[in-house]
Amino acid sequence: MKYLLFFGSFLLFQQLQAQQVKLTNAVVISQFDKEEDRYAMQALMADLLKSYQIKALPVMNVLKQGEDLQHLLQDSIQKMLVQKGFDTYLVVNVRGYDRTFKPSDDSQTLAELLETTSIYQIYRDEATSVSFEFSIYRDGKLISREVLRCGNVSDRDSVLKRLRKRLPKKVIPIWLA
Repeated sequence: MKYLLFFGSFLLFQQLQAQQVKLTNAVVISQFDKEEDRYAMQALMADLLKSYQIKALPVMNVLKQGEDLQHLLQDSIQKMLVQKGFDTYLVVNVRGYDRTFKPSDDSQTLAELLETTSIYQIYRDEATSVSFEFSIYRDGKLISREVLRCGNVSDRDSVLKRLRKRLPKKVIPIWLA
């Protein structure tokens, strides 16, 4: 009986933890090798989030072009973002190509993630699928991580089109719960 009670409590805790995302605002950060990929992804994500009444701000509207992402962690920028109503960060990057990937178990802080660089692009020649990883941080801590695979792609534009179609069906409902 104790084990059944413990197991039930554990499942309830996991369910409550999964429901804590409740995304209402997000500073969108995209980590890609090419600058044009970063801007395209930030614009796409901000547009999608706004269509679900989620307040979104691309990081390109916060930092100057070419500025290090670590500057987001400065007190002055943090205060400015809080005044504008932003306390959540959505980091988008490519997890890999042509295989099925699971969300990383690594629970990096936002500062650690911003230190890393990406060698990936939105699309790589001869890839037939791209897996994106979406990490949500609040108070510098990871609260959610999802992976979305976009298959049957042939170029950069088809990847963005597929992402625009699949994200609202697969991932955004998880963020709104």
